[in-house]
Amino acid sequence: MNPLSIVEIEPRAEHRHSIIWLHGLGADGHDFESIVPELRLQAEPHIHFVFPDAPFRPITINGGMTMRAWFDILELSRNLRVDIAGLYDSCRLIEQLIEAEIARGIPSEQILLAGFSQGGAVALQAGLSYSRRLAGIVALSTFLPTLAQLESERSAANQDLPIFIGHGILDSVVAVEYGKQTSDRLQAWGYPAEWHDYMMDHSVCREEIERIAGFINGIFR
Repeated sequence: MNPLSIVEIEPRAEHRHSIIWLHGLGADGHDFESIVPELRLQAEPHIHFVFPDAPFRPITINGGMTMRAWFDILELSRNLRVDIAGLYDSCRLIEQLIEAEIARGIPSEQILLAGFSQGGAVALQAGLSYSRRLAGIVALSTFLPTLAQLESERSAANQDLPIFIGHGILDSVVAVEYGKQTSDRLQAWGYPAEWHDYMMDHSVCREEIERIAGFINGIFR
């Protein structure tokens, strides 16, 4: 069994699709639960929403305080340095959640990963290195610290995977330049990555939610 606790919204009709949505540092699975009705997805009755809780771990930049996190953050001020091994551990946990949806009878091509901040980094690494085709990735206010590793680890099965990358121009936690660098690198590798920026800080806004809805509606019909 996957050791992660989860918040989930079961489909109201036939289960055809799944979305696994990862929260940011210090939050939990309830953090993005309320976004579901805001998205107004056409396929919503057929979607199983899975919002996992990250494990508790000490966070270096927060003085070693223990909180829910997908990996430790070692430095933010001058450089973005993270615990890469911890990120990989979280990717393995997310892969188990993907396998659990497949075990429920959902093809991997109907499973979409989404994540905010730390969760977005894990969604990108886990999704682009996953051995079977997925539906897409939504990565919000994030960057990918494993770009160097991904160059050799990326899966051919997801080479043309639709990717939505959104970021706040005023982001004071993860500078927009880091997100744009990730987007540019993925596009250079041939991924159909969409870049969207918004006049906001480290958060989501109505315009972004509407764009995310359009992106997902184009995948889940």
